[in-house]
Amino acid sequence: FKVLPDLIQHFIYTYRLSVPFFIDLNRPADFGLNHTINMYLTSEEGISLGVWHTVPESRWKEAQGKDLEWYQNSLSDGSPVFIYLHGNTGARGAPHRVGVAKLLSALGYHVLVPDYRGFGDSTGEPTEAGLTADALCVFNWVKARSRDSLVVIWGHSLGTGVASNTAVKLLEEGVVFDGVILEGAFNTKRQEITFHPFTWFYWKIPVIGYFLPGPWDNNKVVFPTEDNLRKMRSPILFLHSEDDHLVPIEVARQTYEVAAKAQSPERVKLVTFDGSHGYLHNGLYRDPKLPQVLKSFVRSL
Repeated sequence: FKVLPDLIQHFIYTYRLSVPFFIDLNRPADFGLNHTINMYLTSEEGISLGVWHTVPESRWKEAQGKDLEWYQNSLSDGSPVFIYLHGNTGARGAPHRVGVAKLLSALGYHVLVPDYRGFGDSTGEPTEAGLTADALCVFNWVKARSRDSLVVIWGHSLGTGVASNTAVKLLEEGVVFDGVILEGAFNTKRQEITFHPFTWFYWKIPVIGYFLPGPWDNNKVVFPTEDNLRKMRSPILFLHSEDDHLVPIEVARQTYEVAAKAQSPERVKLVTFDGSHGYLHNGLYRDPKLPQVLKSFVRSL
């Protein structure tokens, strides 16, 4: 017996749960991002992606009232560019995603925050291959406009799987990310399935395991993070809170070890955050030491 694929798809991505509720993603200023433009990119035929582009905070006055062409041209100003690939559930307007955009902008970086297909106001239905195609679309769009600026990919939760998939796809084309940040990174080893953020329904409702015997194979959800890390050649920064309630810190350390062994400890770093702060899975952006961690990582690239 198998549950309908659409139900599994929703459980894994929770993309139909549009939180926060009653928001207008076309108005990023409503979220305190008053130097941000909302735009739409075409990932594949029939797939439109909603994307926010926030310029460095130092340019906020200059950005007022500017159009899409101005924002596109600003990407070549030499400032590093971050592409933030968010986790499952909700849209780019979620508070912790807005918090990351504000943090990176304050540090002098451009930030692009896309919603994958099916999330927010983006069209289509999410699949692993589709999310990877969406990330490739945004990356290629940025590279075509950013000249020699550094481009860093920051994946959070689900986004860490998308980021590593994208890195390997690009590596096949001879392209290497300037840098990769993996926050709350997971793996898909079978023995850790109960810790996986997309299988919460297994450990919240144990009987469901009878009806959903093979969530990955049967529903084409792989996200082979560890295999990808063995192939990646970009500098990697892992960020993880010790009190992460979805991906235990032990999983982060194991995943880091895989990446460090594949490259070198000098190119792969793990920064952990004390669990007493209560950051859990989404709150690292609030840590006062994070700005210095990020600046040091960017300087090392």
